Amino acid sequence: MNVDYVMHFGICVRDLEKSIRFYRDGLGFSEKSRLHIEDAPTAQMMGIPDLVLDAVYLDRGPVRIELLAYPKNGTVGPATARPMNQPGLTHFAVRVDDRDRMIEKLTELGGAVIPTSRIENPVFQAHICYVTDPDGIRLELVQVPTDPTR
Repeated sequence: MNVDYVMHFGICVRDLEKSIRFYRDGLGFSEKSRLHIEDAPTAQMMGIPDLVLDAVYLDRGPVRIELLAYPKNGTVGPATARPMNQPGLTHFAVRVDDRDRMIEKLTELGGAVIPTSRIENPVFQAHICYVTDPDGIRLELVQVPTDPTR
């Protein structure tokens, strides 16, 4: 019994086209495919009665994200970044060559800076900042000469 590969990470979005622009034009993802889903088995699996789902798959290298929009059902809850110490997915990180220029680009595309997260870390020679996407998903922008996690 083996896992072949990680297929994708799903992100629920309010405005599909705005989110596509954010990830494509801001972070360099490319659109691979789209699905429109209205079927009972998927509705049951997702726990959303009368499901209408539009999904867009975006790739950047080996990473694939799935943007999920619900044109009939809508979204529930706030579009805000969750606390870092709340169990569950808190963020994903991207290494960038110029943190400040990336912040500028992402805010132009609907992202928002978490101001207190903008730091310089001399231990790693790193310039780091959290930015949220248009739906509150936290992204860690890391400008560092070498990746300390590898």
